[in-house]
Amino acid sequence: MLKSQQQIIVDLQQKLAEQQHILVSQQREILEQQRKMYEQMDLIKVQYGMLFDTVKQMSFQSLQEDIQNYFESHLQGLQNQVRNHLQKSYSVHKVEVDAKVINVGESLLDCGLCENDEFCNFQKTPSQCEKCTLCPAGFFQMAECSANSDRICQDRDECTESPSICGERIKCLNTPGGFRCLGIAEKDAALGLCGEEYFFNKEMQECQACLKCEEGMVAMPCSTVSDTVCSATSENKLSESWAANIILPSAKSGISQVYSGLNLKIKGKLPCEILSVEDNSLVFRQHGLLWTDLNFAVKHNCRNFLQLSLKLNGSEEGYELSGVRIEQPEGKYFQSTSLSSAAEVEPSQTLSVFLRSPNQFCNQSKDLHIYDLNTPLSLFWLSHDTGAVAINAQMSTAVHYQTNYRPTFKIISVSDPYMLSLSHDGRAIKFTETGVVKFVFHQALYSMGHTCVREGFSLISYINRNGTNRELMNVFKSGVNYRDTSISASGATKVGAGDLISFEILSPAQCNVRYFGDSSGISMFSLIWIPSVVSTAISATVSVTGLPTGAVRNKLLDFTQVSSSEKQIQLVSSGQLAQKYFIFTEKGIASIAFNLKLIHSCSVLKMTLNQLTMDHMQPTAIAQQIGGQMPEGSIWTSVSLRASFEVHNGTLVSVSLDCVRGRINQITHEHGTSVSILWISS
Repeated sequence: MLKSQQQIIVDLQQKLAEQQHILVSQQREILEQQRKMYEQMDLIKVQYGMLFDTVKQMSFQSLQEDIQNYFESHLQGLQNQVRNHLQKSYSVHKVEVDAKVINVGESLLDCGLCENDEFCNFQKTPSQCEKCTLCPAGFFQMAECSANSDRICQDRDECTESPSICGERIKCLNTPGGFRCLGIAEKDAALGLCGEEYFFNKEMQECQACLKCEEGMVAMPCSTVSDTVCSATSENKLSESWAANIILPSAKSGISQVYSGLNLKIKGKLPCEILSVEDNSLVFRQHGLLWTDLNFAVKHNCRNFLQLSLKLNGSEEGYELSGVRIEQPEGKYFQSTSLSSAAEVEPSQTLSVFLRSPNQFCNQSKDLHIYDLNTPLSLFWLSHDTGAVAINAQMSTAVHYQTNYRPTFKIISVSDPYMLSLSHDGRAIKFTETGVVKFVFHQALYSMGHTCVREGFSLISYINRNGTNRELMNVFKSGVNYRDTSISASGATKVGAGDLISFEILSPAQCNVRYFGDSSGISMFSLIWIPSVVSTAISATVSVTGLPTGAVRNKLLDFTQVSSSEKQIQLVSSGQLAQKYFIFTEKGIASIAFNLKLIHSCSVLKMTLNQLTMDHMQPTAIAQQIGGQMPEGSIWTSVSLRASFEVHNGTLVSVSLDCVRGRINQITHEHGTSVSILWISS
């Protein structure tokens, strides 16, 4: 008897599961029918609007009335069908057969535990929790959001609820979220015909319900011709900065396999809301735009070159976000480089620092040493609420050149193609609106010839305004003979609508150069455009007077501002700190790019970015870069420093030089030396 009862129970459970499956299938069919009905209504609404505008322009009164009656009848029929289906759906939802109650094997709607404002979406495979839909303005709630179904919203029929809403002699046409009074002129509707809690939408030529904001979040109330504007919550940040150290695994650990590549360890200084560090990578928690700067110095004897890259979301080798090559030196001395990139990031995406060599010889080398810089990795993150736009492009060619080279770009990604685009010849980036930009240009090359070593390369960026090119910045790179290397430039500047930014690389005569252009990230251009209302930028160069020479020990550089003064960033002009410090007058994020061209005999040249605040009487180092001995046979050399950090009202920053065992002979104050500072509101 017990076995027979158990069999009966099993049969009943099976029947219940089958009935549940049938109910779920019916729900899916009803939701699909609802979606099709709404699509048909939207399509007919668009068709009606187009015909109505045409009829209105032709002034055929009789034809207009016929078309109005035709579409009104069809719209009314569709609305009645939708209401019937919604009522059916509502009755189905009333049958509360919860899959979690009937424990038969695995639940058909198993999403785990969803939040109070979420439902289990069984239409996706696998099922997953999603936020409940909020009824938009002009709609009312017909069915509450439950554990396994979304909230159902129904359009409010203003014409039925208030038959005289447009007057006794004027016909009222219901529309999704609003209504239209047929034959009413725009100026008459704008006077307040729509009534309370509605505004006249000029583009749609109809009255629409005003948006409802959360309590205390109304930035601009609804008027007769404009919708409500809700303010963002105070917790939402426009920008945020973060910094970290980079650590190379020790050779003794046996895991420093630079061939075929390894992720360098990232050690953050402070916790951050937008990201976390997991398995030597940054894991992002929020959507937004990202700018990353990395200062890197290494002494190596690896054959060919070392390649330093930024990898987004675990991209495979050959598809890095950005990268630079550090050539094999003639002697044993430290070499430095700076790597930067822009990217659009999403939650759960990762960013890592990748170091590799093209051959196995580097793994056996004992001459691989990374210099312990002060905070080499820094970044800033921008919310999409800032209105910022990011673009990434690669060089589209790989050929041999002799003298000057103007790269042609191929866009890889752009978050808003209307705001940023290529020029007609693909050699420049064009801006649609006025704003502030932060950019970086990396070009990998292979050079042959002793004149390459002696004279080096110059990377010039231009800004074209009203058809006239103006030099924006000039960056110098020591040349090499029969070597792979990279040249890089980064800066910030204000741009106007219609301006273009382009680049040119100048190489010496009798210097054969091959410029690489591919998708591996070694020849890339990245840029972030930011609206002027939340950002600004200034540029400067070292002052011709007071240039440090000789045995320099922690000497502060004097600057001369090149661009016009800004409210948020100023070069101190009087007192003991005059010409040496830049002062910030508003809280925000600062991003600095500094390039120095000089002649020296120092074993190590240290360049430090210092910060002075009201809380500390002595300046503190927030970023650092070094330069090793000058390459044999070269006339000039260069060092670059890039960093992003948080600033407050009264924060001061300066740059100091320290020459270890040697002297500084000459610093150029014109071409090759420059500083640009970007400020972003937080």
